[in-house]
Amino acid sequence: MRTVWTMGFVAAAALSFCFPDFIVFRFTQAAIWAIALVGLVMLCGVSGQFSFAQAGLFGIGGYAAAILGSHTALSVYWGLPLALLLGFAAGYGLGRVAAGYSLWTQALVTYAFAIAFPQLLRYRLIERWTGGVQGLYLDFPAPPADFLSNDRWAFLMALTLLGIGLWLAHNLIASRSGRALLAARDDELAAAAQGIRVVQVRATASGIAGAYLALAGCLSAYQYGFVGPTAYNFALSVQMLFGLVIGGMHSPGGAILGGLFLQFFPDVTAGLGKGLSALLYAVLLIAAIVAMPEGIAGMFKRLKSLLGARHSSGASSSRLDTP
Repeated sequence: MRTVWTMGFVAAAALSFCFPDFIVFRFTQAAIWAIALVGLVMLCGVSGQFSFAQAGLFGIGGYAAAILGSHTALSVYWGLPLALLLGFAAGYGLGRVAAGYSLWTQALVTYAFAIAFPQLLRYRLIERWTGGVQGLYLDFPAPPADFLSNDRWAFLMALTLLGIGLWLAHNLIASRSGRALLAARDDELAAAAQGIRVVQVRATASGIAGAYLALAGCLSAYQYGFVGPTAYNFALSVQMLFGLVIGGMHSPGGAILGGLFLQFFPDVTAGLGKGLSALLYAVLLIAAIVAMPEGIAGMFKRLKSLLGARHSSGASSSRLDTP
């Protein structure tokens, strides 16, 4: 299976040289969405928590890169590790506050963070660093080779980081820490009785999700060359949750499907007007929850299981019929 994934990523990287830059730009944004959704899979699907804070964590990564590029002499590439550190710290802090409470409380705490974050960026004591309402501009990191355009280099960066992120997520889920997260999700009391520190492991999962989201925000800031308070509003959090539900919240691989959906589905609804577009989103979300409770990835998994079961039953029947 890993060979198939590796071949898919290598093929995607090779195909980026066959398409014009504007198409590569759009697939780069899809890969960035996917990185963010991997973080939400770890937070919501694996650890069983709920969050509206993803827009703020996404913005932390974007502002980390922008402030570094605007106010220091360091290379903007340093925004990537800085975004990871700040995103993990912010996510972990939110987890320590909210992870021990119900999903309703988690929703309220993270909602407050999502609402407060854009206002904090406008705060007069720090607006000289954040740019206030006007935001900040930043230069795209210089590609390492002359034959790489900015858009193609952005895609290769995002694709590489997405591949590493998926590999880390799969290994974490399969590890002892991942099993502790799943146990805390399925039965909090039973997990605590087994010696699992539920709040600690959930806070760590929240920190990991924050790192993924901030990394995605940093890459998005590179791509667009601008960050501003209005870019990280509450609607962005809801949009990411929508992609999570559509792709599948229990599968890191579903994050890719969710990222592609978030990037390209608006093209389908663009001609309907703003009102009808929002209505179609709402109808589709309800239909997806009813028809595909585990998302597109879960639907594919069920189909694979059904086909495997039919193949096994057919093979058994043929053996019984053989004299």
